[in-house]
Amino acid sequence: MKSQQKCIMIFALVCCFAVLVALIFSAVDIWGEDEDGITEENCSRNCRVVLVENIPEDISFDNGTAHLPLSAGLSHLLDQAIRVVEIVSPLWLLNSSDHESSFQPAARKGRALLSRLQGLKAKGIQLKISSGLIDSTELRTLARHNAEVQYMNMTALTTGHLLSSFWVVDRSHFYIGSASMDWRSLATRKELGVLVYNCSCLALDLHRLFSLYWGLEYKDFIPSFWSKRLFALFNKNTPLELTLNSTKAQAFISSSPDAFIPKDRSSDLEAISMVIQEARHFIYISIIDYLPLLSSNAHKYWSRIDGLIREALILRKVRVRLLTSCWEKTHPLTFNFIWSLRSLCMEQANCSLEAKFFNPRVQRDGSLQGINHNRFMVTDRAIYLGNLDWVGNEFNFNAGAGLVISHPEGIEKRKSTVVEQLRAAFDRDWFSRYALQANKITVCNKHHTRQMPIKASHIDKGPMPMRTGHDSRPARMRNSHNIGLNKMSHQSFADELVPILNRYEERGQAKMSHFDNRQVQNKGNYYDNPTDLPSQSVESSGSREISNGSM
Repeated sequence: MKSQQKCIMIFALVCCFAVLVALIFSAVDIWGEDEDGITEENCSRNCRVVLVENIPEDISFDNGTAHLPLSAGLSHLLDQAIRVVEIVSPLWLLNSSDHESSFQPAARKGRALLSRLQGLKAKGIQLKISSGLIDSTELRTLARHNAEVQYMNMTALTTGHLLSSFWVVDRSHFYIGSASMDWRSLATRKELGVLVYNCSCLALDLHRLFSLYWGLEYKDFIPSFWSKRLFALFNKNTPLELTLNSTKAQAFISSSPDAFIPKDRSSDLEAISMVIQEARHFIYISIIDYLPLLSSNAHKYWSRIDGLIREALILRKVRVRLLTSCWEKTHPLTFNFIWSLRSLCMEQANCSLEAKFFNPRVQRDGSLQGINHNRFMVTDRAIYLGNLDWVGNEFNFNAGAGLVISHPEGIEKRKSTVVEQLRAAFDRDWFSRYALQANKITVCNKHHTRQMPIKASHIDKGPMPMRTGHDSRPARMRNSHNIGLNKMSHQSFADELVPILNRYEERGQAKMSHFDNRQVQNKGNYYDNPTDLPSQSVESSGSREISNGSM
């Protein structure tokens, strides 16, 4: 009997040991078929990068600067596929309705891309999609065409949304940018991204981020530790040394939120901070929404990026230009924070902060078209290209990805570098007729745009960086705003600041106005409700439509 008990105990110990070994090896990086035979030693660092854009047909720029159309770039990326295409997108709406198509003939580009994705299986190419959308007609259609679709329950994991937007093809080529798998991103919205070819070192790192999403299918908790196969290969401290378009460069992939970051991965906020802090001459930012707030029951100032921009302006005398968008979901406090930043330079020598808003157009069906959905920053030394808007809750709750590319000092300026190309794209937009002048305030809603002059002398020079304005409107108009906004401390704004937005709860796409200032500081906590801020994310990123149930 005793011998039998000993045998049982020995067997139990052996089983425990086997489980322990399995757990250990699950956290060990094993290079093999899962990585397509690509290792850190044999991966390619001699890469080519191409800027891709979608510029709506009715937008024309005087200087003629243009890049490869987004639809053509994605199609060419599919031409390179041999084994597997991995896609993450906030939205899947490539097949427009008949009503939409009657107003937008260019919607055929979305249907053409959907058709190509459906035909991958016939060519022996595996299509893998990670999505936060539980109910999507297009994803079900793709699944019927043998696509592997896995879903992340972001509501259970972070109470946020999956807003990452990137492709990885054969662990060798990739796309990352602002566009969703939405016909409007290929037709009516202004989008920007990059295609990177023959760059398996960097593509492999982005594939690991895809694998992290893939492994979270249907989970309602975040693992306490991550498999080593998900660890980042490169980060802000040890970037990838590579050659881009025959020029030496450094690069790494970043991600959000902090809860989704395994060992060695830099967060988006760390990436943005690094790029801002290393700028010496200028920082140009093109973003949809800018709002340095966290929100739950009351708004909390979120200084992470806001503080860094102030530091660059005052301490290093770096020139800052901010091109943002004014649309129906623009939070009213956005304008206060812009004026708060702007007031820093009112009596400072060599301090330059400018801001503009990109102007959309009203279409026959009453919708707004030509919204600037770009999400990038370019400096004299580097670029940051991401998926999230610069709003506190975005980085704390939503899943996004970013790409940082920089060139070492001493590299002569060349038009072929991605830094110079992105700067040229920003300058084209900034000096175009679609960017509103700095001495105007634009009031945007779905049907019209109006501008009212601002007297800069009325701006209060009080303490910062809290709300810097008082509202001179009648009380009956002031009370119509969200009561929660009144919890912010009031310092004077512009006496003649008129109602900024009449409506910001309905889906829309208007962006325009001219100001400046933005910065960052603290990581917010995960207990704030990400749905409290109306401008948490925009239609192009998908969360607005997701949260509104329009999918």
